[in-house]
Order: sequence, then C-alpha cells, then structure tokens
Amino acid sequence: MISLLLIPASLLIFLVFGMPLIRYVWLSFHASSVITGLIPIPNNGGNWIRLINDLRFWQDTIQTIRFSFVSVTIEIVLALFIALILDQSCKGRGVVRSLTLLPWALPTTIMALGWRWIFNTPYGPIDQLLNHLNIGSLNILSSPNLTWIATVIADVWKTTPFVALILLAGLQTIPEDLYEAFRLEGGTPIQALTKITIPLLKPYIFLGILFRMAQAFGVFDLIQVMTGGGPASSTESIAMYAYINAMRFLDFGYSATVMLGGFILLIISSFTCFILVYHSTNVQEKITS
Repeated sequence: MISLLLIPASLLIFLVFGMPLIRYVWLSFHASSVITGLIPIPNNGGNWIRLINDLRFWQDTIQTIRFSFVSVTIEIVLALFIALILDQSCKGRGVVRSLTLLPWALPTTIMALGWRWIFNTPYGPIDQLLNHLNIGSLNILSSPNLTWIATVIADVWKTTPFVALILLAGLQTIPEDLYEAFRLEGGTPIQALTKITIPLLKPYIFLGILFRMAQAFGVFDLIQVMTGGGPASSTESIAMYAYINAMRFLDFGYSATVMLGGFILLIISSFTCFILVYHSTNVQEKITS
C-alpha cells in the first residue's frame, strides 16, 4: 500500500529531475552548436575529451569548490549558534524566528544587487567609510583576491537562516531530560553542547551540508548579478560557464557536458562530506565514551 502511494511522487521526481538528466547525458555525447546548425550529431565522446582538457572548466571547478567549502563551513557554524539562540524560551520568540528568515526569503537577485551596491567603488558604504578613515579604497569588486570573498559574504548572509532552520528543527527533537540529567551529573553547558547537542544533531548537520553543497555548487544568479564572473573569471562558477556555452556560444552539447561534469563533482563532494561528518562524529563518540 505504501509503495502505491509513492508512485505519484516518484513519477513527479522522474519528470522534473530524471528526464532532464537523461536528456543532458544524451546531449553530452552529441555535437549541437551553430556549426552543426543546432542539430545533434554524435561525436563519440568528443565533448568529454574536450572537458578533460578544458583549463577554464578546471579553473571554474576550483573556484566553485573554494566558494562552496568556505561558504558552507561558515554557514554551518553560524547556523548552529543562531539555532541555539532561537531555541531559547523568551517572549516574542516567534517574531524573532520570523525576522531571522527574512534574508533567506528575499529573492537572490534583489539581495545580490544590494550587496553589489554595498561593495561598490566609490559610492558603496564600505568604500565611503574607508575613505572617511583615510584608509583608501579597496576596489573590492575589481580585485580577484577580494571579489570572491564578497560573494561568500553575500551567500552566507542569505542562506545561513535556512541552515539555522534545519538545525533548529533538530534541536526541537532533543529531549530536555537529557540536559537535566547531564546537569545533575555536573556537566557544563560546553560539555552538553559537545557530548549531547552536536552528536544528536549529526543527521541535521549532514542534511544542511547536503542542501547547501548542492545550492552552492549550482550558484549562478548571485555571481551573475554581483560580478558577472569577473574580474578575469575569478568568480566564474561551473553553472555560469555552462550558461555561457549555451546562451552566448550556442554550444548546447558542450554546455550539457559541463553541467554533467559539475553534477559528478557534486556527488563526489557530497559523499566526501558524508564520510567526514560521520567519521568525525564517530571519533568524537569514541573519545567521549
């Protein structure tokens, strides 16, 4: 009976996710560009050979991994502290929780435009403050070493509330009796955090990492609005590179290959995160036991 109830959802997932994925796989083994008149022609894996030797793709891969790793790590740490604060009983807790979710609820394009103005040179508030302090302009959005940090800050500001909501849901499942018994045994709040809260939040932490890794790996609108992939392609992501190949160069076969390459890397990264989270938690449990 349960399996029959899962059929509509399974069909919907297949239509939304499975069929486009099959189409991308098929298209990645065909040349489909203005040269072929946008007619798919089998090229015996030529797109994949090109992808392996494409230095720009690997540069964008490194940039995407760096962006994803830094932003997701910061978001998990900040979200844990925010979730612990929101879990406390106080007046107006519902209002505070709602206000906390506002950055996540804002459209990414509007949020990115706001951060682009904040980091703008010479009219942004950061640049104005630095000039007022006689420090001088940093030219944040014109420096390859600073621009990617600006995109990380914007991404962390927007998506940390989402991760905090996941961890808050996990905190609601932890019985208060565990903390009371731990306090009676002489445990400190820090010990309760490391020996009770974090181990029991392990599935929710992994869920937050999984969701955010998938979103960060596919980041496009934030980069497109804030930097356009510049300067000198220093913030260009895999998704943006696929977009450029499809919409600017009309090379749909290679664009599909780039997207699949990023998808494969996302699976590897997610599996690596799964191993690291569970391995670190198991080691901690052995040490504390």
